[in-house]
Amino acid sequence: MKKVLSGPLLVVAMLVASASFLQPARAARIELVDRIVAVVNNEAITSSTLDERVEQVQRQFARRGDRLPPSDVLRRQVLEQLVAESAQVQRAKETGLKIDDDALSGAIERIAQSNKMSVFQFRSALENDGISWDAFRNNIRREMLISRLRERDVESRVVVTDAEIDNFLKNNPDVGAGSEFKVQHILLRAPEAASPEQLKALADKAAAVRQRAIAGEDFGALAAEVSNAPDALQGGDLGWRAASALPGLFAQAIQSMQAGDISPVMRSSAGFHIIKLDGKRAAQGGEDMVEQTRVSHILIKTSELVSDDDARKRLETLRTRILNGESFADLARANSADLSAANGGEIGWVYPGDTVPEFERAMNALKPGELSEPVKSPFGWHLIRVEERRKEDVSDKRKRAIARNTLRQRKIEDAYDDWLRQLVSGAFVEYRLEDVY
Repeated sequence: MKKVLSGPLLVVAMLVASASFLQPARAARIELVDRIVAVVNNEAITSSTLDERVEQVQRQFARRGDRLPPSDVLRRQVLEQLVAESAQVQRAKETGLKIDDDALSGAIERIAQSNKMSVFQFRSALENDGISWDAFRNNIRREMLISRLRERDVESRVVVTDAEIDNFLKNNPDVGAGSEFKVQHILLRAPEAASPEQLKALADKAAAVRQRAIAGEDFGALAAEVSNAPDALQGGDLGWRAASALPGLFAQAIQSMQAGDISPVMRSSAGFHIIKLDGKRAAQGGEDMVEQTRVSHILIKTSELVSDDDARKRLETLRTRILNGESFADLARANSADLSAANGGEIGWVYPGDTVPEFERAMNALKPGELSEPVKSPFGWHLIRVEERRKEDVSDKRKRAIARNTLRQRKIEDAYDDWLRQLVSGAFVEYRLEDVY
């Protein structure tokens, strides 16, 4: 149930007595600390949280050199984003997902390394920019929690069949070659069971937005202002993609477009779309080489008798024993709940996309010979060891791997969009920010 209120703002106040409770003539002073701008189920979103996120988005726009949308529009879009995040975080917590401190610290260390800094240097840089270290850690923890929720509730359920791959390759024989396109998009989402009048009004709005883009308004700012897509605050930027990796509607439109062109308004089951072609280039990595990984693992499955905590602790003990010199293969044979246990835990050579996202992400972060920390996936908890890597010249296999990943990503994007919309529409959302709603 979604409810929009226009009543008075709820003020969170702190009463500070100016002298003594025995002096009624000297009334308590009321100091405004914060106010609630929205409530999502049982979680409040405060004005200070909204202000902090707006400042982050403003910095992102400044780095990209994009023009900001009007202040009230930006605040509305950011608040919608916070509402969606809150619904996801609550869903994650209700279903037992959590990010432990070790996983959080590891993620922050990787972020620091990507910025060519130590964690200490990275923290100092953030604090010099006025960003609280505790607030940064909390934001990263929330992002990781949402990512794991998406993997568990959406990505792990997406299946791509061999028949779908065959059909894709039949219609895209040049997959992996040709050109890549940089695309921005705007989505004006149609409500479920929209009436003809609603669709007409939305189509007219889309046409007006397209005219503004053609007249020279910044497309990224327009996306941030009007788009209902999850990436609206990133200017609707889809990045560089092969035509085969774009939604079919977009792939067809760009064939007749030049860099800088704005598409006609396009209709899909989701609503009305407008895209801008920002650039075109030769496909990257067009050679017929695919990196394969030979990997082993030990799997502990959870059950009514084996909790998440028990499984993780068992793997931590096994990891210590392996690091102290015991045989990975022997421990896998004795402990792993996977069919690979008979082979000492060795899965063999895998291609990108062959394993579930949680496993693949952890595997890709390892160097040959390196042993992971316990990793959770929909199958249970894993210890992962990369044995070796190689590049193999496999044109047909490479095409199938690209096709599988392309189809999987398309399905994930569509499934996540629908899942998130249903999650938010099923939550109780109450807006209390009059200057936005």
